[in-house]
Amino acid sequence: MRVDVTVDISAPPEVVWAVLSDVESWPTWTASITSIRLLSPDPLQVGSRVRIKQPRLPATVWTVSELAEGERFTWTATSPGVNTRASHRVVGTAQGSRATLSIDQAGVLGRLVGRLYGGLTRRYVEMEAAGLKQRSEKSAPQTRL
Repeated sequence: MRVDVTVDISAPPEVVWAVLSDVESWPTWTASITSIRLLSPDPLQVGSRVRIKQPRLPATVWTVSELAEGERFTWTATSPGVNTRASHRVVGTAQGSRATLSIDQAGVLGRLVGRLYGGLTRRYVEMEAAGLKQRSEKSAPQTRL
């Protein structure tokens, strides 16, 4: 199962990145996350472990596997029969930024989990993209004419 959600944001990439990479603040801007706790020292870096609790899902520990500061990060989680990979990317555009949030589930039970939780997963990723847009636009410096 794969879910990709892309959203255009009227804020500079550095503002969107600041919101996105401050993972412990996510519960303040998306209802898809109940809590996030860094299990490794700040800041977010390759190897960082993060415990995420979401409504209707068990708490899961994610490990950052890739990070390009200011551009993207990927974290992974494993459970019996399922490997999950979530990617978060920000690029600049003429109007501000474009963020793409993606999640892939694979493994022996990946397809079953996708069927059981695919709709919920898509809703959560869409909520996260919408929340990221709203928080980033609210946080962006206002230009005065």
